[in-house]
Amino acid sequence: MIPWFSFLLAALLTACGPTRENRIVVGSKNFTEQLILGEIIAQQIETKTHLPVERRFYLAGTYICHQAILAGRIDIYPEYTGTALTAVLKEKPESDPAKVYNQVRTEYEKQFHLTTGPTFGFNDTFAIEIRGADARRLGLKTISQTAPYTPNWRPGFGYEFMERPDGYKGLAATYNLHFAASPRIMDLGLLTRALKDKQIDLIAGNATDGLIPALDLFVLEDDKHYFPPYEAVPIIRQQTLTLHPELKPALDQLAGKISDADMRQLNYAVDGQHRDVKDVVREFLRTLESPN
Repeated sequence: MIPWFSFLLAALLTACGPTRENRIVVGSKNFTEQLILGEIIAQQIETKTHLPVERRFYLAGTYICHQAILAGRIDIYPEYTGTALTAVLKEKPESDPAKVYNQVRTEYEKQFHLTTGPTFGFNDTFAIEIRGADARRLGLKTISQTAPYTPNWRPGFGYEFMERPDGYKGLAATYNLHFAASPRIMDLGLLTRALKDKQIDLIAGNATDGLIPALDLFVLEDDKHYFPPYEAVPIIRQQTLTLHPELKPALDQLAGKISDADMRQLNYAVDGQHRDVKDVVREFLRTLESPN
């Protein structure tokens, strides 16, 4: 384990005491969409069950969140099925969404005593992005079409994308991509701005990123179907559900309620308009309650 990951994990596990029976601790990873999903889960629980909720957001990446829920430091966090399959279960990518979901649900229950809730309704697949101006100038629409140009480009990726089995190495091999320099490793929240500012030329972002149209970025088609589906789901400790069975119907009400377009709008409200995430989520949840 690399030193800074060890430090983060140690800090997390010592700073948080065990989850108390009279509250629910909701976690999230350290990027905007995860913050929004964590807040949606938290407000839904507060509204529908009246249980007190502690928010423990920005817990770095997948590894930290997974270890935190196994250790009982958090009770729930949002995850993506493709990430659970490849990064946690270490299985090969699979293109069928239902098969991925069912495999994750079965193995998480068997191996970790974790319940995988129903999908929220959107698929946040990795998006290989370039500047819109470059796409138009070079006539690029697919990842395959970039191969002749990548020897003059420098990519930028998050740390996890460099390490995970559905990440950089497999992408480069599948599409025969060779770059001018080693990828810049950056915080996920900095990638789109760095691409816009020409610090890098290609990134692996999120398909539901609200800044894609705002910054005139272009998502290249994954024409070789390299990436598995990444449907967002709540991951919940079974012990927590046993203590608080009212959580399941409350969270089940969110099943299928967030579309790709909804998630892009929510992300843009926070990232692009710099609105407070609690206000954005509160307004969105109200729309779900509206008969219209």
